[in-house]
Amino acid sequence: MERTISVQFEHLLATPEPAPLGPGPRSGVQSESALNRALDEAFKTAKIFHERQELIRSLVLLWHDHLDSAHSIAQSIENADGAFVHGIMHRREPDYGNAAYWFRRVGKHPAFAEIAKQAAALLQPKDEALRNELIPAGQWDPFAFISACEQANRNPSATTRKTALQDLQQIETSVLLARFTGT
Repeated sequence: MERTISVQFEHLLATPEPAPLGPGPRSGVQSESALNRALDEAFKTAKIFHERQELIRSLVLLWHDHLDSAHSIAQSIENADGAFVHGIMHRREPDYGNAAYWFRRVGKHPAFAEIAKQAAALLQPKDEALRNELIPAGQWDPFAFISACEQANRNPSATTRKTALQDLQQIETSVLLARFTGT
């Protein structure tokens, strides 16, 4: 059953390309109403607490560039998980100072260890400098990630770096989704 739940929700993150570092929009994303219908259907069979359902909804909407709706949901969840999704939303907005504020409220999140592990595996052969910047001493640094996204967005020629950061953002989203679905 857990594997089925995970697949149901991971499927909602399937887009032709990863989410941009900025607000979007991009082609190939689902409408907010279609996503909400799919989420409501998935929640009927999944045994997930209401707050976790809202975190999943916010995360999926955010992945599909529905920042305003994702923001409304995330800001109503007053814990580290809500602050995490809220911080991602502001990073993509982009409002980097506000993103940092929300990541300060996150503190040391349990998802950071898995993000660091997957990010290190992704970056090891490709970009040791970025790996050292984002995962100093083996620990995920969300503030370094905010800074790297800001720098990449200000540099139009940083396409390789942007692609790597988008891949890391996808890891971040998938790790959180797994946490919220309990898989």
